[in-house]
Amino acid sequence: MESLYLLIPMSLVVIAVIVLILYWAVKGGQFEDLEGPGHSILMDDDVSPNRVVDKTSTSTSVNQKD
Repeated sequence: MESLYLLIPMSLVVIAVIVLILYWAVKGGQFEDLEGPGHSILMDDDVSPNRVVDKTSTSTSVNQKD
């Protein structure tokens, strides 16, 4: 029974810390864009810096630049 005097305040402190961490994460924008990073991996271009895309022609030609 006496251990409850120790465990209840410790659990309240742990809950307060969890709530503060959650509040910090929400305020910092951690949950605003949940799908963007997942889509950015799929849309990643594998264009090397030496390749130049010719935007003036109608076809999709790629010129290698050395």
